[in-house]
Formats: sequence, structure tokens, C-alpha cells
Amino acid sequence: MKNGTHYRTCHLCEAMCGVAIEVKAGKIASIRGDNKDPLSRGHICPKAVALQDLHEDPERLRKPVRKTPTGWQEIEWDEAFTTVAEKLHSTRSTHGRNSIGVYLGNPNVHNHGSLIATMPFLRAIGSQNRFSATSNDQLPHMLASLEMFGHQVLFPIPDIDNTDLFICIGGNPMASNGSLMTVPDFRGRLKALKQRGGKMIVVDPRRTETAQLAEEFHFIRPGTDAFLLMAMVNTLFSDGLVHPGPAEQFIKDLGLLRLAALPFTPEAVAETTGIAAASIRDLAHQLANTPKAALYTRMGTSTQTFGSIATWLAYCLNILTGKLDNVGGVMFTQPAIDLIALGAMSGQRGHFGKRHSRVKGLPEFAGEYPASTMADEILTPGEGQIRAFVTVAGNPVLSSPNGRRLDEALSGLDFMVSVDYYINETTRHADIILPPTAALERSHYDIVFNMLAVRNVSKYSEALFDAGTDSRHDWQILLELAHRLEKLRKGNKLPLRSELGWQAFKRVGPDSLVDLLLRTGPYGVDTSRVRGVLEPTTSLILNLLPKHHPLKGLAKLSSLNPQWKELPKGLSLKRLKENPSGVDLGALRPALANRLFTRDGKINLAPRRYLKDVERLHRQLSAPASTGELLLIGRRHVRTNNSWMHNSHRLVKGKDRCTLLVNPDDANRLGLQAGCDAEIRAENRCILLPVEITSDMMPGVVSIPHGWGHDRDGTQQTTASAHAGASINDVLSDQHIDPVAGTSVLNGQPVTVKVSQSIQPSTSARTTQGEQHASMATVEPD
Repeated sequence: MKNGTHYRTCHLCEAMCGVAIEVKAGKIASIRGDNKDPLSRGHICPKAVALQDLHEDPERLRKPVRKTPTGWQEIEWDEAFTTVAEKLHSTRSTHGRNSIGVYLGNPNVHNHGSLIATMPFLRAIGSQNRFSATSNDQLPHMLASLEMFGHQVLFPIPDIDNTDLFICIGGNPMASNGSLMTVPDFRGRLKALKQRGGKMIVVDPRRTETAQLAEEFHFIRPGTDAFLLMAMVNTLFSDGLVHPGPAEQFIKDLGLLRLAALPFTPEAVAETTGIAAASIRDLAHQLANTPKAALYTRMGTSTQTFGSIATWLAYCLNILTGKLDNVGGVMFTQPAIDLIALGAMSGQRGHFGKRHSRVKGLPEFAGEYPASTMADEILTPGEGQIRAFVTVAGNPVLSSPNGRRLDEALSGLDFMVSVDYYINETTRHADIILPPTAALERSHYDIVFNMLAVRNVSKYSEALFDAGTDSRHDWQILLELAHRLEKLRKGNKLPLRSELGWQAFKRVGPDSLVDLLLRTGPYGVDTSRVRGVLEPTTSLILNLLPKHHPLKGLAKLSSLNPQWKELPKGLSLKRLKENPSGVDLGALRPALANRLFTRDGKINLAPRRYLKDVERLHRQLSAPASTGELLLIGRRHVRTNNSWMHNSHRLVKGKDRCTLLVNPDDANRLGLQAGCDAEIRAENRCILLPVEITSDMMPGVVSIPHGWGHDRDGTQQTTASAHAGASINDVLSDQHIDPVAGTSVLNGQPVTVKVSQSIQPSTSARTTQGEQHASMATVEPD
């Protein structure tokens, strides 16, 4: 690698911050924000500086390893590929295609190579037992987008650079820099919002880092966001504030939504939510009466028992108040590589409930079952039982509920392989680990997060370091395994045409496909000089060819479509290489008429599956409140993202962040003291954590951060183990789900908290002896 400054995109969270990496003598000398990046504008968070730690980590695997009775042993790539392919093929041949399970972790969506190679790999596996981090995260948002707009990843994004009122419920963008809203430098954008006379309102069970900057804050009882949002809908109808604006001509079933909201007056839900009726009514009025306003919800609302309804209602509130497709409201992006339109053209808009899981009967979404049932499918005998397992860039033992049960399930598999470069809490169960190159050793293009960004941009980063001849990119690993599995399925001999296709795919790689998609997309080939010649041909294609003809679809996506006439042109991989800080493609634009993918071209305001679940919501409204238990919520810190960054010293140093946050009133009632251990228990699941007392917590609510719990034997992450913490998922039950989408309930599960037997201040979190015994006696992302 040449010395000097190299420009890249940080891949460690959704924010897509631009970084300038200074290299001297072949080593990283410094990492700073890239002031020329059109999206992040010089902003970085502490995680970006840790890119060096992750790249240089001596515990990162560089070659395949195999588990032996005496420990891990390095093996050559060919032997590793042969063993994995033969073991998976043998399992499928003996027990059927669904005897193999696959789990995809969230780092895959930060990696265009892995994204492109995943589909042929999954086809070669052939199993219906697929899982990912989706059902522990954003599944309710995807379901609402599918039900209402006709496409699973057509998300309305807050136009925060132009809004005057930002209402944030169950999100913490100061820590996350956005989630399903790629918004680097949230603090700077919030400052600009306030300077133009705007304000922010936050609703959360914890006074988060974001809430501390808000002009208005409301505590809300975990799991009750749907009641608040339904009461806001009720207020809009009862007070004559329904004005859909640009969306009015596209909506249907407005009357059904009004009827569903009738019982949920602000007065009826005030006690349940913990928010006064007057405050609920005022929230609805502020949203309705501010022309440029956006309502945003995230993890706190989606991963709870009424997460699906809450997400649907948030979308409805933006629509009812005229904020959808309005500048300063919530808008749809127009990315350079438009997976939304590409998917729709090929019939891949998403699907839900086409089949159900074998044990719990949970619905699939886009071909995946909820992660909460992984352990069930491994441990429960019968046809379709998972006997072999593949994980790709995931650590579900720490990121999925009831991690100890999943631990035991993975330990009993016939075979397991992991594509990962760490021996962590999940991969320690693998028989073979195939380590991909590190992020700085491969090129980078954000296919997914450009679809979620608050501004349309495009940026490509070349590999910063040479990976070496004896290494493999993750896309190469996945394609090689897929190729070998296909050959074994065909009797070890593919037809010549198929063989040549596989070889070409492996040789060309993902960058060539990115270039093709850029050139043929809406910002691609500049046709201005020959538009007079091409426009008649394009019009002919668009108007005369059948609706689903491939040429018609390609013409609509390309820069030939008159719809894209005003967009900047000339985008290609070559141009992005010439502009390493990225290319600005402009602010979000109104696009509703061209972005709906429902069959009738209408927004479905009242999908029947939500209306049916309103009955459950109404029953809960009159249910007696539980007593004696606290409600548990998670939290996130700006220095971490799930479980895979804790082996960086600079990200875990300083004050212990894996603590139990408790309100002073609850601490006094329970006899808890700051710094001493508390026992957090739910049924037979129990962990110990040091107590941190703070008035930032709502009374009756406690909080544990997500992604810790590095105290398991057999891992090889020294720094993470030295800062082990405890896993919130060792307390959470995998039996608690949102029945509509099958999403794991990660916020609002009841727990009991008491003083630990230990009277010494805690130095590290520990699993109790009772929990260890339970996890061994019971059959036991990210």
C-alpha cells in the first residue's frame, strides 16, 4: 500500500461516515474525518478510529482453522472447502435439505461483495431454515413497508436537513448516528435544526443521549408505544387534523383506521403509557400543525410485544398529517443502485407468511424464520431438524434471546462452519472457521445504506491494504462453497455451461457488477447529447411493451427514462474512483407517484393483519398492571455496535459501560447500592451486573446494554474477555415474540432485581451458578 492519505467509508455502523486514513511505512498512522465527504462532512465517532485496531488485531484469523481434541489447527483453503462442502452435502443427502440452518449477521449488509454472493450461496444450500439479525431488529419496519407501500425495503426516511420538528420515539441517533435513517453527525444536524427555529421531542423509557438534547421529553412505559401512537391517531380524527397532503390521492381505507383508533383516547391510554392525556394530545397537534415535521421510531418501538402495530401506526401518523413525500417530512431515497426497483422488476418485492416454522409455527419473512426459534429447530427431533449450521459474520449467541439455550443447541450439532475472522461466543462451536479478509483489505460500496440515507450520495472505496495471495474475500468463500455444493449435487460434474458460468462469476467479482449497476441506473450514462434521438425509442419501450417485459423494466431504471431527466448523470465506478470522497447526488425529492409498488398503486392504511391485532391491543388496555417486577430495556453506546467491537482496547477502555441502570426510587426500594452487584432474574435465567443509579431511568424500568457477555470459555478475544460484561440475552426469553411479525421481544420483558449475595463492589459481570446449572441441565446476532 502506498504511503499517503486514503479516503474510505467507515463500515462499522449505518452512518457511512467518510474517513481519511493516513498511511506511513505501510502502517496506519492516523484516522480522521473526511471534510469533503458530502454526507458526513468531516464527522466521525470513536468507532472509526478503531478501524486500525480491528485491522491489526493479532487475534484475527488469517487462515482456515479446524477444531481438534487438542485445540484449533490451521489448515489449507482447499482442504477446508472440501471438508465443508462434503459435510454439508452429506447432511443434506442423509437428512434432507432443511437439515442445514444458515444465520446471516448484520455485518453482511455493510459489504457489497457478501451481499452479491449470498444469494447463489443460499440457493446452493437449498434450505428453508434461514435466519438473520432482521427479526431481532427491523422486521416490523420491513413488514409495514411491504404491507403499506408494496416493497419490503421502501422505507420513508426523515428529511432531517429540512425539518422543523423531529419527534423521536424509541430511537437514540446520538448513539447510533441513525438506524434505518443513515444520518452521520446527528448532533450537527440537530444544531442546524434548532438554529432555523425547529425543535426535537423524544419519547423513551430512558433519558437517552438524544433525549438530553431535546426541548421536550416524555418517559413512556416499555411496550406501550402502540397505545400512545393509537391515541395520537385518535386525536387527529377527533380534532379534525387529518390532512394527508401529497399522499391523499394514494391512500385507501382511511375509515377503517379511524374506527380502529376509536377506543384509544388519550385519557384511556394515559395510565397504561405513563404519559398524561394532555401531553398525548399536544404531541398529535404539534405533528399536525408543523408543516415540516417528521415522526421517527426505531428499536425501542419495533422490538416489543406490539412492535408491528407501533411501526404501522408511526407510518400512518406521518401520512395522516401530510408528512409523507413532503420536503422536511419523511421521503423516499433515490439511490444510485436502486435495489428497490431492481427487486420489483424481478418480482422480489418481499413476501410474508408463505410458510411457517416447524416447531413454533412462526411466519417466514422474505424466506427467513425468526431468530428466536433457532434453538427450537436445532433441539427438537423430527423431520426438518437442523443438524448442520452455517453462520456468516454473526454472533447470535450474544445477539438473540436466551443465548445460553442457543449455546447448548449449537454444541450438539453434527457439523458447524462459520465464515468469520474471530473465535467468538458463537464460532467457538464451529468445526471449521473460514476467515475472510478484513474490511480494509477489500473494496467497499454501500448498497444498502444509501437506500436509507438522509441525502442521496454515492461513494466507492478501493482496498487500502493488499490481502495477500493466501487469503480470501468473503464473496470468494461463499461462491467457492456454492460452486462445490452444486457440483456435489450434480454427481461431482457440472454441465460445461454451468461450470463456465461459475468460473466467470468468481473471476469477475462484485466490483464489475457495481459498475454495471451504476452505469445503467438513474444517474448513469449521460444521454443529454443524444436525448432527442433516444427519447422516442424510450417512450416506445415504456408505452408499448408488456408490463413485465425485461426491456421495459431496464428502460425504467436507466437514465433513458425521462423521469430521471433532472438527476445528475455520468456515474460509474471510474468516476467514483476519481472522486474518492464520494459524489453528491442531491437532497431527497418527492417521489411517491413513482415509488409505490402495491398492486393497485394505493397506500394501504389498514392492512388486515394489523387490524386483527388491534383486538389484542384493546384487551391489553384493560389488563391489570403487573406488580413487583421491573421492565427490562436495552441500550446502545456510541463506542459499540452489537457484539463484535469489544476486542478493541480503545473502544472498551474507561468507565464500565455494561451496568444495570436503575432509577433512584427503585434502588432505594430494593436496597441497591451504586457499584455493587445486583442479580437480574427471569425464570431460571439470571446474571449479575454492577448497579448504576440514575434519574435518567423511568421508575419501574431497568436497562442493560446489548452485545456484551464475553465470559464464555473457548473464545479467543483477550480484550473482550477482560471486559466481559453480561449478556442481556442471557436473561431475555426466546418465548416472548410479537405474534404479528415474529419479532423477538427485546424491550419490556419483566425481570426481578435484588441485591446479590456479594457485598463487594463489582469488577466484572458474572453468570450466576444457578444459571450455569440451568443451561447445562436444559437443552440449551449481529
